[in-house]
Amino acid sequence: MTKIYVIGIGLIGGSMALDIQSHYEKATVFGIDANDNHLQEAIRLGIIQDKASIEDLVNADLVIVSVPVDIGLVLLPKVLDAIGEETLVIDVGSTKLPVCEAIENHAKRRNFMATHPIAGTEFSGPSAAIKGLFQDKTNIICEVEKTTFKLQERGMELFKKLGMRIRYMDPKSHDKHIAYVSHLSHISSFMLGKTVVEKEKDERDIFDMAGSGFESTVRLAKSSPAMWTPIFKQNKKHVVKSLEEYISNLTHFKKLLEDENYDEVFNEMQNTNRIKEILNGKK
Repeated sequence: MTKIYVIGIGLIGGSMALDIQSHYEKATVFGIDANDNHLQEAIRLGIIQDKASIEDLVNADLVIVSVPVDIGLVLLPKVLDAIGEETLVIDVGSTKLPVCEAIENHAKRRNFMATHPIAGTEFSGPSAAIKGLFQDKTNIICEVEKTTFKLQERGMELFKKLGMRIRYMDPKSHDKHIAYVSHLSHISSFMLGKTVVEKEKDERDIFDMAGSGFESTVRLAKSSPAMWTPIFKQNKKHVVKSLEEYISNLTHFKKLLEDENYDEVFNEMQNTNRIKEILNGKK
């Protein structure tokens, strides 16, 4: 691959651009972004070599669409309209069913691969891009059978070079599962942060007492609301279901404390400790 176009120069798109340049010596990476300051910064940081436009995509070997998921629904059909016959287009959004449905009848559906690299930090923008972000991370691919085989191979070669583990999943299952392990985590972090920020109005020294446990739990509250609001909107059904179950568990735990049932409080935490084994087995 020699001509790479990244639409949306942030954490994921920018990190992919950096890794691609490490693994494809002849690659030239072009950037497309609604924010011209992002493009200028990306050039300065060596993430991309030049700016481009949608009209240039006819020359692309690979197009990476890394924009908020609501924008992706509108943008992807236009991208597919513009590309050449041998161009591979991937998106990296956190919801998969809406985007798969949006382009399911497009004449160039075979050029598209729906992916979700489960990697990232709470930071955004070009300066958040880092080399090696995807090493040993999982990449969910949906409806791979709808991508023409030659372009599948191109995508798989890229993901292998980036060090990613591949999982195949249908879009509905992806959106259901990711609501629990990603979307709910972000809501929990935002609302914990909100609770403490509101308390801090009355007790100014509360943050002096915040230790590593609080910092690690609330880390995701630093994530971009512009990115996450559309994700919650698109995955509303599954996010609401996960919230109902989470709230039920919180209410139950509160009741145990009110009833001074500390043996059961211990058991609740003890039973949940097995998550260590689950996560260790995942590595």
